[in-house]
Amino acid sequence: MSSTTGSTTWRNWAGNVTSRPIREISPASTEELAAAVRKAAEDGLKVKAVGTGHSFTAAAATDGVLIRPELLTGIREIDRTAMTVTVEAGTPLKRLNAALAREGLSLTNMGDIMDQTVAGATSTGTHGTGRDSASIAAQITALELVTADGSLLTCSEKDNPDVFAAARIGLGALGVVTAITFAVEPVFLLTAREEPMAFDRVTAEFDQLFAENEHFEFYWFPHTGNCNTKRNNRSAGPAAPPGQISAWIEDELLSNGVFQLVVSLGRAVPATIPTIAKISSRALSARTYTDIPYKVFTSPRRVRFLEMEYALPREAAIGALREVKAMLDRSPLRVSFPVEVRTAPADDITLSTASGRESAYIAVHLYRGTPHQAYFTAVERIMTAHGGRPHWGKVHTRDAEYFAEVYPRFGEFTALRDRLDPQRLFGNDYLRRVLGD
Repeated sequence: MSSTTGSTTWRNWAGNVTSRPIREISPASTEELAAAVRKAAEDGLKVKAVGTGHSFTAAAATDGVLIRPELLTGIREIDRTAMTVTVEAGTPLKRLNAALAREGLSLTNMGDIMDQTVAGATSTGTHGTGRDSASIAAQITALELVTADGSLLTCSEKDNPDVFAAARIGLGALGVVTAITFAVEPVFLLTAREEPMAFDRVTAEFDQLFAENEHFEFYWFPHTGNCNTKRNNRSAGPAAPPGQISAWIEDELLSNGVFQLVVSLGRAVPATIPTIAKISSRALSARTYTDIPYKVFTSPRRVRFLEMEYALPREAAIGALREVKAMLDRSPLRVSFPVEVRTAPADDITLSTASGRESAYIAVHLYRGTPHQAYFTAVERIMTAHGGRPHWGKVHTRDAEYFAEVYPRFGEFTALRDRLDPQRLFGNDYLRRVLGD
């Protein structure tokens, strides 16, 4: 176990959250992690585990002991009878996906980036888009965590089912996750069809597009009537990945390189944004390709941004998106990032954004360093009017009182937290705001 003492500054990926922990610890085993938790409790220090810092909230910030999981990585076990894989909590999704592919296996669904650790991604409710397949956390069949007294607790539908219901998206409030077991399936092929489409058509046909595709999402370019749609469906093959040059042009040059220039110009000269948006949204061309799931679901994101995302009842999403468009049309705000719309089926996780209801997600982004408050506040007002639930790892201003209204099982989670961490060893300012004391 490596340990550093003294206040080094920790920063998240977007650079909007910093903290100065007294100690940073990188345990090399579950036993070392449990010992670090017990020692922190003896010293009267709070404990937070951090992944790769991809949350835009201060969920992992602490002035106490920061646990870094980079030594807790790798696959513990593949069970081909149960079709599960058990991985250490610090394993990056990128490494998990590549390792599963080598074994001829895959997760059913995933988000659109894979830089996060498995524990960080699941604890905050990271999701992709899916008609029938849900978030990464909904694919968990068991997990192991070190609780506040330093003991190891394993939970699943059979063992400690009340903990399992909550800890799959536990916000770091119930303990430090040390290992996760995911359901997997034999690797399969997905055909992605990306196609520009008018805003009016996408919104009019949204229910049909959702029903006809296993994974449907779209991006709307503010200040235009243009969208880009993406449909991912299982395919019998053969694999036909994008050619190296076209993949580089789409995923690196346009999505990262040119986009970086565009948003930098937009930040410097906001008046240019509507014109740039019209040109760039028309520059997109349709393309179709077929590959293994993680190569279709995920793409590199090198342009740093801030993001707010709300989950709404699916039937409310298009109305809310039209309200966002109307708000931007009449406001002086200039927004260079597309607005992303995805879906998820209802799940049974206590504080999942899709807990107990079919959901659609509306995500808004702004380039890092751009003043975001006016835009995010205006969008948040629309989302909360529809009973929206903010993503736990993305910018929002909601508190425990609001969550108690929009999550029917909120009290179930806080009661479990009272039992597992009565002294709030894993507490911080963010959890105090969203869960209460």
